[in-house]
Amino acid sequence: MKLGSIVDFLESKVILITGATGFLAKIFVEKILRVQPNVKKLYLLVRAPDAKSAVQRFNTEAVGKDLFKVLKEKHGTNFENFLSEKVTMVAGDITFEDLGIQDSSLKAEMCRDIDVVVNVAATTNFDERYDVALALNTFGAKNVLNFTKKCVNLKLLLHVSTAYVSGEKPGLMLETPYNLGESLNGTIGLDIDEERKIVEDKLKEVKSYKNADEKSIKLAMKDLGMQRANHYGWPNTYVFTKALAEMLIGHLKGDMPVVILRPSIVTSTYKEPFPGWVEGIRTIDSLALGYGKGKITCFLGNPEAVYDVVPADMVVNAMIAAMAAHANESCSGTIYHVGSSVSNPVKFTRIQRCGYQYFTEHPWIDKNGNPVIVGEVTVLNSMDSFYRYITLRYLFPLKVLAFVNLIFCQALGATYKNLKRKINFVLRLVDLYKPYLFTKSFYDDLNTEKLRVAVRESGDEENIFYFDPRVINWEDYFLHVHIPGVRQREFK
Repeated sequence: MKLGSIVDFLESKVILITGATGFLAKIFVEKILRVQPNVKKLYLLVRAPDAKSAVQRFNTEAVGKDLFKVLKEKHGTNFENFLSEKVTMVAGDITFEDLGIQDSSLKAEMCRDIDVVVNVAATTNFDERYDVALALNTFGAKNVLNFTKKCVNLKLLLHVSTAYVSGEKPGLMLETPYNLGESLNGTIGLDIDEERKIVEDKLKEVKSYKNADEKSIKLAMKDLGMQRANHYGWPNTYVFTKALAEMLIGHLKGDMPVVILRPSIVTSTYKEPFPGWVEGIRTIDSLALGYGKGKITCFLGNPEAVYDVVPADMVVNAMIAAMAAHANESCSGTIYHVGSSVSNPVKFTRIQRCGYQYFTEHPWIDKNGNPVIVGEVTVLNSMDSFYRYITLRYLFPLKVLAFVNLIFCQALGATYKNLKRKINFVLRLVDLYKPYLFTKSFYDDLNTEKLRVAVRESGDEENIFYFDPRVINWEDYFLHVHIPGVRQREFK
């Protein structure tokens, strides 16, 4: 793979980024503006009713965050002028044709000028409503592809997927595509248009119920998503709908140059624009925060399991490098895994030790001003041990409460219902995350390694566009970068 200067590639380019207020997209925008101020234009698609609302939303959810403080310091009083010159907010929605863009002159301008389209828009909720996930993750990606085909000077479509489209199979997951209609468990009959019809029929059915309300409709749609995903071998609605998107893109792209990038679990920034910037709580973060506050005394998972995590700035650097490497490649369809499980694996036990050490040295202070003392947690290393724990600690007391309620004529009904609701919530979460807590999958990054080598050999830009997880000292990262970053920004 031959690769010239990435910074030079970005000069004078026009790039459309969907999902512009999302975690990765904001880091992507900030990075490009910082390393190449001579980029011609960034069109940022923001879900909003009009241009004014789009600007307001991006200013609040992106520019107003400390993520942009380095860029603001660099440009000083000229920052707002620089931003207005380089960035155009576009009100739209990828669930609609032409991305929901109503301004016809703006749409014509975009189709004439755009060089690269970067699709980052998605719902990453594992337990999302099926109608929402299918519209956004699957058919939204199709709408982006169709709009991209109208861009006469297009050089590349970069679609951000997830490494977990491979499901929960053990072993080495390869950087290979999924064909239209292919399932993970061999079940035949997967038809994406039929899935949309199933959603429409189910919605009509549920809404026809006499006591149907928004809550019951939402639950029915969540359950439907899990059922359809499990039917074809995927563990949850999120990864199923992302896999369907990859199938559609591969089937419909024609000779368009396309790159699919599959990150694993994305964590806080490693070093740029500064270490530890994060937004939103990831799976391992919710465990760490609950543990630090003294609310979690046990972890469920295989202590020897390898958790594939990768800092967000490394994902963004891989995105930019892939753009430069594959622009104008006819019929390109390269897939990149961006993770660490092969190059620099980190085990559950190491993350657990880091959490214990950090919160021992820097305890959380409770509302009474007292430090929360954390201890060694109980690790439930199998589902059998988890169910025994739940039975003894929660289900048995629940049965006692039910008996007491019966005797006292529902006097403790609220307590009983509250506990039952919490138990059901925990059981649903465990069902959602079980494949990742006991994962035996490793994500091959041979294509990504070739890209890293190309960046290394292209000149002196390896330190600008770094995405090699082998440089990470995981204990140092979790102790001094990630956990402090999560605590500062999300530990409310």
